Amino acid sequence: MRCTRNSITRGVLQISASLSLFLFLCMATAAAECAAQSTGFTNIFAPATTPAKSIFHLSVFVLTITAVIFVVVFTLLVYSVVKFRGTATGADREPPQVYGSTQIELAWTIIPVLIVVVLFLATARVIHAIQDAPMPSSAVEVTVIGHQFWWEYRYPKLGIVTANELHIPVNDPANPTPTFLKLLSADTDHSFWIPKLGGKTDLIPNRVNHMWMDPHRTGIYIGQCAQYCGTQHAKMLLSVSVDSPEKFAAWIRAQQQPAIRDESVTDGRRVFETTACINCHTINGTAANGRFGPDLTHLMSRRTIASGAAENTTKNLRLWIQNPDAIKPGSLMPAMQLNDADLDALVGYMETLR
Repeated sequence: MRCTRNSITRGVLQISASLSLFLFLCMATAAAECAAQSTGFTNIFAPATTPAKSIFHLSVFVLTITAVIFVVVFTLLVYSVVKFRGTATGADREPPQVYGSTQIELAWTIIPVLIVVVLFLATARVIHAIQDAPMPSSAVEVTVIGHQFWWEYRYPKLGIVTANELHIPVNDPANPTPTFLKLLSADTDHSFWIPKLGGKTDLIPNRVNHMWMDPHRTGIYIGQCAQYCGTQHAKMLLSVSVDSPEKFAAWIRAQQQPAIRDESVTDGRRVFETTACINCHTINGTAANGRFGPDLTHLMSRRTIASGAAENTTKNLRLWIQNPDAIKPGSLMPAMQLNDADLDALVGYMETLR
């Protein structure tokens, strides 16, 4: 077959694109060790649970096969470009034409089929191992409900309801305590994704999905809603705190306590109970029993507000109540239109909810 300038150019461009992708993957893998030193970054190359490691090993296996294919194709392209390049002496002559080769046709049919079969079987094995894993009696069960634009966490066996910051125990191989999640949606499609702890799993209205994780080390793991769910999709942060058994037990005891009643903030509690706050939020021990917004019983035990959009400080809390769009434009939290005295009283009351 005659090699033309256009075909050579296309071949070079394809090689360059493939080489760029290959180099990117190599650099990402090389950076995994550095990123793994901190649990505060999202990184698919630093798995910290059994499901995440299974996905990682499958990814490496697929990348290895595709890298071998890349090397073979790249070598053949370079050989063809060099071996059959045009020369001045042969410019007017037609190269030898080869029509039909049973061996070549069988090779380029059978080899790709075998590759696809191997990849299919490897993927099916990982899917089965993750999705069909039995839940031990010692497992922590959490119901995750995706909202626009925040996360609700319910621990049915522990009687705990919280928001945005998920707490789970580190897994002890001697006494396994994995966490099994039931994933629901209250409105539209969401996607639960903490790269170091597991793959993406969608939350779909009127459907129940499941996932599990058994973290191997403590720390804060960051994730993100990975399915566009509306205006503030980008500010729907996932924060998972993997605690030691002692710290997790202490957190459970604190969350199971009723809201603190501080007589010095009676005015703030009155403001809360006489405004629209009680229609959306719940505070145990008060008339507030709303389900549309996060449970505020232990609001100040959380590091952030607005699903990770801002740190949980007095200044940010005041701004969030006064003008939510200043922190999270398009959020469904209404501006309360309070005067300064009532706003200060309400913030003071909120700060006692620990």
